Amino acid sequence: MIIAEEVLNEKQKKEFLEFPSRLYQHDKNYIRPLDKDIEDIFNPEKNKFFKNGECKRFLFKNKKNETTGKVAVFVNKLYKQNLPTGGIGFFDCINDQETANFIFDHCKQWLQERGMEAMDGPVNFGERDKFWGLLTEGFIEPLYGMNYNFPYYVNLFENYGFKIYFEQLCFSRPVFGEVSRVFTVMHEKHRRNPAISALPMKKDHLEKFAKDFTEIYNKAWASHGGGKQMEEGKVLKMFKTMKPIINEHISWFVYEHEKPIAMWMNIPDLNQWFKYLNGKFGLVEKLKFLWYKRFKKNQKMVGLVFGVIPEWQKKGIDGYMIWEGTQHLRKNTDFTVTELQWIGDFNPKMIKIAESLDSTITRKLATYRYVFDRAKTFERHLII
Repeated sequence: MIIAEEVLNEKQKKEFLEFPSRLYQHDKNYIRPLDKDIEDIFNPEKNKFFKNGECKRFLFKNKKNETTGKVAVFVNKLYKQNLPTGGIGFFDCINDQETANFIFDHCKQWLQERGMEAMDGPVNFGERDKFWGLLTEGFIEPLYGMNYNFPYYVNLFENYGFKIYFEQLCFSRPVFGEVSRVFTVMHEKHRRNPAISALPMKKDHLEKFAKDFTEIYNKAWASHGGGKQMEEGKVLKMFKTMKPIINEHISWFVYEHEKPIAMWMNIPDLNQWFKYLNGKFGLVEKLKFLWYKRFKKNQKMVGLVFGVIPEWQKKGIDGYMIWEGTQHLRKNTDFTVTELQWIGDFNPKMIKIAESLDSTITRKLATYRYVFDRAKTFERHLII
């Protein structure tokens, strides 16, 4: 017998956070997400997606009142798909298909009552940059904000009938790995041009770099794959929030005279410090974080954005920027690995860019879809 409990009180909220820690207690690669990051997603005052959606959390108990699974289920009117599609996320479950099926059936019924015809999962009731997808290959330490799960989760989803809607490819390259000769040749070419210069991002000049970032991003990416225009004010606010973790050696901007033409944005992988905090971030943990940040070497950096304005694309300015930045960070940081955030397999243009950086796929996640009407033809994500 399995019982579903909606998460309503503080005890249930705590259990929603604590259950994964017990489940993964013997898995050396598991890193507990910050409780605050999880709770903020389910707080209507913190998560703007509640304005256009609804979200509930559930715990699942056996006859001994022991937690055997958990999930969040949600609808978001802004999540436009070819079918009315809801989402499930923050799924954790013991290795038992019956329990998983009960959880999926519960979510299916909840979504059908709200007019949905399909469900995607595991996804986030928020942006795609965090807690999105099921890990299917590369069961190594997750990056900050990245889902992690046991390999058996793949069977739990696929045995129920979920199919891969799109794969999420994660690329990586060693900082001290060989750099493509094309990059070094392009670097030498543009280095001789007195109009071209490269600058690392500095904390004392966030206003300048927010302006430059916005200009490059909107020219390079706003029309790519349905992207949105970014506002300078919002970018500056984001930069100020990031200020405590900005490393001044690993984010680079390229200019033609004073005009920004390319950028390569990276941050340290916060999980390399957060993994010592057991999900907490109170006063004591903040002091611990500062100590670890000061004295514990972080060898992973994460690529956030890479962009070149259209008129400078295919002219080797990316090679100039990468080799200029790489030479500098090799001398001035402890980073040994560059990780790229996931790229959907529906985006061959971005995959080609990642491959051009001499990177390799080190892990894969999958966004699964389950169509309620089993007679309907399943369709994968459209190529963009």
